[in-house]
Amino acid sequence: MAARALPAWAYKLLILVATAIWGMSFIVMKDTVDVLPPAFLIGFRFVAAGVILMLAFWKRFRASLTRGCIWRGAVVGLLIFLAYWIQTIGLTGTTPGKNAFLTATYCVIVPFAWWVVARRRPSACNVVAAILCVAGIGLVSLKGSLADLTMGYGDFMTLVSAFFFAFHIIAVSRFTEGYDAIVLTVHQFLWGGLCGMVLGFATETLPPLAALTAPDFLWNMVFLIVFSSCVTYAIQNVALAHVPPAQASILLSTESVFGVAFSVLLYGEALSLRLTSGFVLIFAAIVVSEALPIWLASRKKSALAGSVDDDVATSDAQA
Repeated sequence: MAARALPAWAYKLLILVATAIWGMSFIVMKDTVDVLPPAFLIGFRFVAAGVILMLAFWKRFRASLTRGCIWRGAVVGLLIFLAYWIQTIGLTGTTPGKNAFLTATYCVIVPFAWWVVARRRPSACNVVAAILCVAGIGLVSLKGSLADLTMGYGDFMTLVSAFFFAFHIIAVSRFTEGYDAIVLTVHQFLWGGLCGMVLGFATETLPPLAALTAPDFLWNMVFLIVFSSCVTYAIQNVALAHVPPAQASILLSTESVFGVAFSVLLYGEALSLRLTSGFVLIFAAIVVSEALPIWLASRKKSALAGSVDDDVATSDAQA
């Protein structure tokens, strides 16, 4: 007997649970990177998450060990490693809230990166979203007078990571055609973790064993590996099969909102009027880029369906 589906609101709540966990992860990452350098941190996190998912989906993983799947997993693994690694470097020089919102700009970058790859011109909604996003980034990141504007190193690196998150999304959308998305994700974590470990041993120094076995550090790593990687991944994939894309995109974009909320509550980040205005503009850009095109398309489809019904009714009346 097939499993009974949950009510629609339950799947939406699950997405919010996942975004809340991701929002909290910005605070956890901020604390963890003070102990473990960025490359090692991403390496340990991804290797552990990859092993857990591999064991959970072992039959599918073993059945899909093909050359095509392996090299595709290596590519997306390298991209996701670079995205998280650079994001973590940025986190060392900015607040968790700003890091969360600046990372979320990948939603606006994707249509323009897709234009380069697939020669598909961005829509008017994408252009409007880009303008809103740039204005928001300026309010959040730029400092000084108009004649002498500067951007902090942490904010700049976070924006660079957003481009790699966008490239990763495009690569995944291309590479999952004809391949098991779950198996590709396992490869992604394993390869991304390997990149982190190699770079860590080449350029970083492991902290003392006492720091790595401290209860607070171990709890942070468990949170990042189990909850922020494995659990949220499972929640997202289950819920997205039952929630319309327009609604899901808005719900997923609340990750940045949760990031700011936890940063204010737990990290003590102060929200000025300028910073809050920047966050609002970036969030509006995400909604315009992700949800508005789908909503407009559904409205157009409904209007066309209504026009067809009217034509049929007129023909019937004339007959």
